[in-house]
Amino acid sequence: MHPKGFTLIELLVTIAIAAIVAMVAVPNFTTSIRNSRLTTTANELLTALNLARSEAIKRGVQVIVRRKGGTSQNWDSGWDVFIDNNSNQTYDAGTDTLLRTYPALSNGYTLRTGANYADWIAFLSTGLNASSGAFTNDSFRLCATAGDTVNSRTIIVNTVGRARVSKGTTSCP
Repeated sequence: MHPKGFTLIELLVTIAIAAIVAMVAVPNFTTSIRNSRLTTTANELLTALNLARSEAIKRGVQVIVRRKGGTSQNWDSGWDVFIDNNSNQTYDAGTDTLLRTYPALSNGYTLRTGANYADWIAFLSTGLNASSGAFTNDSFRLCATAGDTVNSRTIIVNTVGRARVSKGTTSCP
């Protein structure tokens, strides 16, 4: 008669192998999640910029993408896309038309920009972008970890209003 079940040695070997596989898989899984969140957030900002540009062209009006929160160049608190009917670069509920609002970033993620888009970026009816009354270009830096410039994302907006995403940044907050 043959014994049924596992021996203690077989069980311990199986648990040891499972632990080794978990130790290898968990860090890679965490990296995958971080990269997925970076890509998703970068694409959300890219979508907001493209929405603002296309609505400005379609409607023949100025459309603004404006950061939420009180700190210039810090877009971590999210952003709004709206038609700026009174041309004051601020969303006024009774006057302006809110097209879309985006929530704050997940904890640990940062979104910073240069001085040209410190508080807002406007798209004119021609599709060109303007900030502070001039046609400008600038970029947004999206980071998951301070100092990790390799795995971060840069969202670049050129003078004619086209936006694109690239991997890596010059600095993380």
